Amino acid sequence: MRRLLLPLLLALAAPLPAEAWNAAGHRLSAAVAWAEMSPATRDWVAAALARHPAHPRWQDKARPGEPMDILAEASTWADSIRNDPDIPDADKHRRWHYVDFDARGRVAAGELDRQVERLAGRLRSTADPEEISRSLPWLVHLVGDLHQPLHVGRHDDRGGNALQIENPYNRRRPFTSLHAYWDDLPGPPWLRGRRLEQKAQRLRADHPAPAFANVAAWRDESRKLLGEAYPDAVGSLLPLVDEAFQRRAQAIAERRVAEAGYRLGRLLEAIHRARVSRGTP
Repeated sequence: MRRLLLPLLLALAAPLPAEAWNAAGHRLSAAVAWAEMSPATRDWVAAALARHPAHPRWQDKARPGEPMDILAEASTWADSIRNDPDIPDADKHRRWHYVDFDARGRVAAGELDRQVERLAGRLRSTADPEEISRSLPWLVHLVGDLHQPLHVGRHDDRGGNALQIENPYNRRRPFTSLHAYWDDLPGPPWLRGRRLEQKAQRLRADHPAPAFANVAAWRDESRKLLGEAYPDAVGSLLPLVDEAFQRRAQAIAERRVAEAGYRLGRLLEAIHRARVSRGTP
């Protein structure tokens, strides 16, 4: 019976393409970032997002539609376009969302850290308003991705996408990939509005701002957390999310979402100040 059940459960739990933190995680980081920015930087960010072709869609979804809510919706855009038939595959930049390492500690696939550096550099220097509007949602999203441990993952299991686990804490999806489990830890993907703001405030109260450091340090922090990202317990068929692991993973996820937000806010603040100091339009 065990031999018959395992292939069936693996088929049912076959992972969808990885998206990093779900929409709640990215929106929460965006809300934390908003609180870190000065009014001038907020105005610059809001103006750039207002020029983006997806702005009307973000405005429709945002609740209640304040500039912070628009930023929160824009933070999920890079994932939302994955299945959009109107956007060419070349513009979906799937390799930007992760960086995987092999057993020898060498980069085996993905461009996540390099793209965060590149986008930040472009936003500091470009005088093209359209390029700012295109680059900003990507940077906002990828800073969040870089703080999700499974997005700086092991190449042999595709960042946890190829590892199936048993999760009794999710009745809707009791069998899933390890990567999808981590994606969903920040909260329900429909989290918006006042509840989003309240949870972001709680994250800021519970987690002090980390050292800003640099992109390489953010990447290495996520990579070091991989030792805690895999469950040790064994269920009836698969690695099991037990109470201790669930509690530890939840705490790590919330801390990393908050850290991504603090750093994103400071990064955008630094980018805007650099532009102002050089008189860049």
